[in-house]
Amino acid sequence: MRKKIVAGNWKMNTLLKDGMELAKAVEKLEKDKQSDALLIIAPPYTHLSRVNDLIDNVKLAAQNCASEESGAYTGEIAPDMLVSAGVEYVIIGHSERRSYYHEDNELLNKKTKLAISKGLKPIFCCGEVLEEREQGRLFDVIREQLTVGLAGLNMEDIKQVVIAYEPVWAIGTGVVATPDQAQEMHKFIRDLLIELFDKEVADNMTILYGGSCKPSNASELFANPDVDGGLIGGASLKAEDFLGIANAY
Repeated sequence: MRKKIVAGNWKMNTLLKDGMELAKAVEKLEKDKQSDALLIIAPPYTHLSRVNDLIDNVKLAAQNCASEESGAYTGEIAPDMLVSAGVEYVIIGHSERRSYYHEDNELLNKKTKLAISKGLKPIFCCGEVLEEREQGRLFDVIREQLTVGLAGLNMEDIKQVVIAYEPVWAIGTGVVATPDQAQEMHKFIRDLLIELFDKEVADNMTILYGGSCKPSNASELFANPDVDGGLIGGASLKAEDFLGIANAY
């Protein structure tokens, strides 16, 4: 059975004290969780080692990682550094990294391979912008992002990956993909994984939905057979809302 995951991407929010309080609140509420969904939180880099000391059942993720192991890369954080801070998962290819920092599919592929080689589990993001959807290019965009981004991974590597589908037009906008739109793309991704790898990989891949998911719409989204959880932005900054999404199962 595929692992159900609700992952919270805090983005560039919370100072250290506030982040520690939020992490403690999520860990406390996790004990009363009414579903078997795995909870993951991705605080800013500055919080990681301190937050790691505060959580047990909740897992720790980073929001990004470098594409190089070490060296003269000022401001970058290597995968080994993340592992040393207690990180288990890393978000790679978030739409904001693709858009604001011009990270392309080839670079994200390099990051993914390096992260896996260091023992991290990538949450690999893909998604189309509104213009691409309106032009009917949405499936071509996702195909290219995943075909290039996951290129060269062997059968053991791909088992470490979680995929997150983000309709970019629904991130932070209040607009949510309809359950049918979400299911359509998640099914497309699962079928693509059969082409790229095999049916066993596709059947066991956790595919998350990311895009203005909140407690009020999570149940409807998660009811789809190919939606295995969510990559949550704003709603992950309130422990009760984050747990409310997890309880939508």
